[in-house]
Amino acid sequence: MSQLTPFHIAVPVYDLSEARTFYREILGCAEGRSSEQWVDFNLYGHQFVIHLKPRPAEPVDHHFNPVDGHDVPIPHYGVVLTWEDWHLLETRLRANNIQFIIEPGIRFMGKPGEQATMFFLDPSGNALEFKAFKDIGQLFAV
Repeated sequence: MSQLTPFHIAVPVYDLSEARTFYREILGCAEGRSSEQWVDFNLYGHQFVIHLKPRPAEPVDHHFNPVDGHDVPIPHYGVVLTWEDWHLLETRLRANNIQFIIEPGIRFMGKPGEQATMFFLDPSGNALEFKAFKDIGQLFAV
């Protein structure tokens, strides 16, 4: 695998202050530049930006696809962490009473691509997935 460079992704949030607190205090992201409409965060070395968006009149429903016995929300965002960082994040989320939409666990057990994964929502309903591999060489295993 070639050297990875940071990705940049921007996601909509309905309440900038609430989302800012979630990403800074719950996920532990360092805050970067900001304005009254957006905030940059360092999400495990990646540039993750929240942008203020008006709340829709009707609630936004997620689409779900079945993956290894779970309904995975689409779209979702996240980072592949080290095994240790994944477990530290799980502990941090549980300590902050974050509700999981897919509980932390092992997906594809005993198969190519075996990974630890967990899904939860930010305060605006953006689905987040964080995963880890004991063997990062399994990231793109088929």
